[in-house]
Amino acid sequence: MRIHSKWMVILLACGLSLVCNAQKPNILFLFADDQRADALGVSGNKYIQTPNIDALASRGVRFTQCYVMGGNHGAICAPSRAMLMSGKSLFHVYDKLMGIHTMPIHFSDNGYVTFGTGKWHNEPAMFEASFQKGKNIFLGGMSDHYKVPCRDIGPDGKLTQPVIKGYSTDLFAGAAIDFITEYAQGKRENPFFCYVAFTAPHDPRSPRKDYIGMYPPESIPIPGNFKKLHPFAFDDLDVRDENLAPWPRTPEIIQESLADYYALVSHMDAKIGEIIETLRKNGLLENTIIVYAADNGLAIGSHGLLGKQDLYEHSTNVPMMISGPGIPTDKVSSAFVYLYDLFPTLNKLCDLPAAAGVDGKSLVPILNGESSGVREVLYTAYKNTARAVRQKEWKMIYYPQRNFIQLFNLDNDPLEINNLAKSSDSKPKIDELMAILRLEYAASNDTASLNPKTILPLEYDYTILHQRPDQWQPEYTLSKYFKDVDIEKIKK
Repeated sequence: MRIHSKWMVILLACGLSLVCNAQKPNILFLFADDQRADALGVSGNKYIQTPNIDALASRGVRFTQCYVMGGNHGAICAPSRAMLMSGKSLFHVYDKLMGIHTMPIHFSDNGYVTFGTGKWHNEPAMFEASFQKGKNIFLGGMSDHYKVPCRDIGPDGKLTQPVIKGYSTDLFAGAAIDFITEYAQGKRENPFFCYVAFTAPHDPRSPRKDYIGMYPPESIPIPGNFKKLHPFAFDDLDVRDENLAPWPRTPEIIQESLADYYALVSHMDAKIGEIIETLRKNGLLENTIIVYAADNGLAIGSHGLLGKQDLYEHSTNVPMMISGPGIPTDKVSSAFVYLYDLFPTLNKLCDLPAAAGVDGKSLVPILNGESSGVREVLYTAYKNTARAVRQKEWKMIYYPQRNFIQLFNLDNDPLEINNLAKSSDSKPKIDELMAILRLEYAASNDTASLNPKTILPLEYDYTILHQRPDQWQPEYTLSKYFKDVDIEKIKK
């Protein structure tokens, strides 16, 4: 176990044993994959059951305006996780963690036992560098939930060869439960940092068999901003996430998708309840900070889209809540925060030295009621395709390659339906937000051109888009979501 030399000197100088380190709070970090912020009961969704996650929110502080900053390619989860682990903004880390002083490395260097399970969508060597222990680790972006290739951290500190195992959510929760149980039965000399990265509710939309049918599709309303097609081209509308259902989208296919998506979330919620119960029965709950968050959102029919390769609220706004010792209960904050604020926040909550090169801001002043926010503006980005800026209730999305602007007043139009940029009365607000966007562009070290020489058309022909499955889709999703597709022909 690595103990940072600075801590060793302090402990010896004080004449204390390492047992005093156990007084620091443990960390349980629960991370969902592709979960919209509104896919929780506590967010006001009446159609989904998430009692355990809702209880976490009531025991702590829930942030309603938490965002992923964006991504430099379609697999948003890779840069999102790199930002989370590094505390750096998008253009300072992209999706590469090699050589970065990650959050778990920082906790390990400061006396914590670090354990990881679940999805790791960055360099494998950086999992080995970041965690002392690990079980049921999945390297990659997605897999068949029923057949997950899992690795462990071996005695040599290296990842073992993958072994195909059972259902994803069960595997990752089970590994966390085993770790907590083993820790509780040990000497508890050092606090722990336990990172649980689920692959739910990311597709394939194939719930565990006993969760299939939990939500009748006809009982779930389609999103209020449902469209059959996205109204204009802004990037590759045939990116993998988008061809999980045919075009034009139908209300029925979106209801089916949401029913399975909600079932994936509810299964994850049940397993989270088991993890928390393991903490409780082992006397660890009261001294454990629990974070629940997700890497990005998802469209699932909103704006005619299915994926997260855009800058609408449904794709960038994510759930985030923090509970534990010293944290107020049943509090909701509307402060603008990024996922990468969690690194400095947890540092401060655990009274660890600050990590160098971190862009995130500590949210402890918000948790303590000393401040209502840590920033006035949010800046989000997708590839070289779109940039967005948010100030209070106003949000502007700029598509430089199309020279196109969307302007929304989110207080009046939270579903981003009414584009106010079409009105000449909005020019002063657009000018103001464009000036802010350019300032944020420069401050973030963004490299995309805001004024490309070639302007691409907004029009597109949806009939040339082709739905096709990938190798991770099990029979359940193939038969349900690709039933009108000649699967064998496409796979050729």
